[in-house]
This record gives sequence, C-alpha cells and structure tokens, in this order.
Amino acid sequence: MFRLAFAAALAWIAVAAPAYGQCRLCSTPVTSRTDEQSADAVTVEIETGVSFDRLVVLGSGQGSAELRPDGTRFAQGTVSDIGPRAMAGTAILHGEPGRFVRVELPSRIELYSLGGGEIAFDEVTSDLPAMPRLDSSGTLTFRFGGRIRITGDADGDYRGDLAIRAEYE
Repeated sequence: MFRLAFAAALAWIAVAAPAYGQCRLCSTPVTSRTDEQSADAVTVEIETGVSFDRLVVLGSGQGSAELRPDGTRFAQGTVSDIGPRAMAGTAILHGEPGRFVRVELPSRIELYSLGGGEIAFDEVTSDLPAMPRLDSSGTLTFRFGGRIRITGDADGDYRGDLAIRAEYE
C-alpha cells in the first residue's frame, strides 16, 4: 500500500507544471503589488442602486417620495405610500488605505420611462461622515438616497444614472 501511494506521488510530481518565479539575479526585484489601476485612483463601485419599489399615487396632482440613507421613507401629496421593498443605494470606494476622500453626489437627476415620462430625483443625501476617509483596507462603504417629485400622471418604470465622483483630498 505504501509503495502504491509513493508511486502515485512520484507520478504526480513528474506531471506537475513547473513553477516559475522572478529571477532575482537578472534584474532588480519588484516588491510592490502591480495593479492595473494607478495608486492615485479612487474607484467607485455601486453595490445596490436606489429603488423606490412601487409608489401608490392617488390622483394626478403633485407629490413626492423620499428615501433616506438609513432606509426611512416619507410620502407627501398625491403619493400616499412607498412599496415595502424600497431601498437606499450602497456604494463602495476603493483606494489607498487611510486617505481622506472628497465625494460628490449630484443634487438632481432626471429619470425617464420607456413611455417618454420624466420625473426628477433630487435632494440626494448620504450617510458619509463630514471628513470621509478610507479604512485600513482602502475601502469606504456608504449609503445614499433622495427624493422623487411627481407631477401629473407619472405611471411607468423610471430609470436614470446617478454619477458619483470621488477623489483624494
């Protein structure tokens, strides 16, 4: 039994792929990590987008629905309720550990439906601290929300892009 296991191990070593390494005698060794992105870049990854789920609208007047970063929601005017699966958006910043960052959220964007409808998403807020800083692993996670204003008949699925900019301080 031992001979069979030894022969199998010997056969595995014979067919194993060779391991390659950096020649430390040929050139200066590189000890830093080689990433495709530069060390000066801060990247923004959207983990979840803002979703108001479904809005219950009574009539064709004006109304608004607000979704805050902590998940609380408010309805006003002709909007009587916000669906139970509504959720704030979540973004993750990646960059150099310990660095302070400046994050810019747009104050207003337009959302469009396939039927040609248009509504405004404004008062964009986040739970970012006053002086955002990347943690020891180079990440910072934050949540964001805002308000939708509805005027008239606004039936449909609305979509838009919320551009988030981040850079080092």
